[in-house]
Order: sequence, then C-alpha cells, then structure tokens
Amino acid sequence: MTLPTFATLALSLDQGIAEVRLNRPDKSNAMNDAMWQEIRQAFEWIDATPEARVAILSGAGKNFCAGIDLAMLGSIQQRIASPDGARSREALRRLILDLQDCLTAIERCRKPVLAAIHGACVGGALDLVTCCDMRYATSDAIFSIKEIDLAMVADVGTLQRLPRLIGDGMSRELAYTGRHVGAAEAATLGLINQEFASTEDLVAAVRELALAIAAKSPLATRGLKEVMNFSRDHSVADGLNFVATWNAALLLSGDLEEAIAAQRERRQPRFAD
Repeated sequence: MTLPTFATLALSLDQGIAEVRLNRPDKSNAMNDAMWQEIRQAFEWIDATPEARVAILSGAGKNFCAGIDLAMLGSIQQRIASPDGARSREALRRLILDLQDCLTAIERCRKPVLAAIHGACVGGALDLVTCCDMRYATSDAIFSIKEIDLAMVADVGTLQRLPRLIGDGMSRELAYTGRHVGAAEAATLGLINQEFASTEDLVAAVRELALAIAAKSPLATRGLKEVMNFSRDHSVADGLNFVATWNAALLLSGDLEEAIAAQRERRQPRFAD
C-alpha cells in the first residue's frame, strides 16, 4: 500500500495502527497553514482506509505542539483584506470555519484516535487533542488555553469540547487565566486518561492499547465511536433511539458470528477490515 506523504506530518501504518506524527520539531510542531490542511487530509485517509483500524496522534521533538504558528496568525489580516469591511469579516469567518473543520476531521474519523502527548500542548494543540477519543501524556506535559494571552477567544474547539471533558467551572478557569496545567492535574481533571514517567513508557503503553483496540471488531469499534459521539451531543432518549436504529442495521454481522465462534472454540477472533 502506498501511503500519502505530507510536508508537516509523518504517517505510518502497521498492524492496523495508523500513526500521525506532527513533524515540525524545529518549530515545536507549531501549526502552520500546511499542517492544518494536512491534519484533515491524514484523518480523511485513515477514515477511508479499511486497513487502518485505530490511530495514534503524536508529536516529533521536544514538544507535542506549541499551537498555531504565530507567523500564520500574523498573516491573517493580509489574507482577508478587502475594500469592503463586511466582505473582509466574512472571509475571516470562513477561514475560522475551515480551521475548525480541519480539527473536526479527527472527531469525524470513524476510527478511534489516541493522543500521545509530551511537553507543551498549548493553544491550538489543546483544541487538537480534545478532538481525540483518548489522551495520554508524560509527566512533563503542560496544557493551557493560551489564546487569552494573545487577547483572543479560542475558536477552533476547546471552548466547546473541553467542558464535556473536565466540566464547565474548570474550563472557564483555564480559559480566563491561560494558566498551565501539569500532567498530574490533567489526570485528576479527566483531561488525560493516564500519566507516564517517560516518552518511552508513553509510546509503549499507547501502542499496546492501540493494538488491543485493533484486535476488536472494526465494525463494532466504528459503531461505538458513532454512537458515543452522537449520545454525547444529544439527550439520553435520543441516544437510545439512535443506538437501537444502529444495531437494527448492523448488529447481525459476520463479526458477531466470528466473535461467538471464537469464544466457543476458545481462540482469538479474526475480523475482516
């Protein structure tokens, strides 16, 4: 299989695990124009590739990601320039919506996405990881909603997704102050699933978890993500109705037959992609 190549990301696929690594280590993986677009392209590829059953998002170098590239931020006024102020503001709105969609592609991807975080995870990087299914970090990881220190309102997902992870009060505290949250506090808040002493331990543990997920029924795993995302955003009654409809369509599958046969024969199941 030929994998797509990117200027700002490194992509690999092995044993059903697609790894997307932010790959601007000299810039602490700051998110420039190309990276935003390539994140969307990478996760659309993972979504469409049956052999990719689960994904890991990580960063090269000393930091996971330093957020939006300030050079990109500084160029926005020039990019949206128009003699008509209304058209200029419309262009800015469309730009923001496009950046939102670049990150939402992670959430939209039907495969589970595990974030492996080390060092700085600030500003736009926090928006990025809140789109993932689970987050794991080294003890030196630092999280912050940095936009307030740039006199900005965070606008690509943190303010919408973070309260669902750590609650409204703490999300407001972090948004209003921009203060740093270490890995230990992030684990207590529920922002990360687990803290690890070193990058080596983090990589090994996240890959082990990804392998365990990749061994499950891909059809059921994709269904879990669809149902849990829908249920998060709707009432309990709506969620129950949705999962009833989902299983009415997909419960009676070849994967179900294989899982039952494997249990009966005391062997590991073998699922098609």
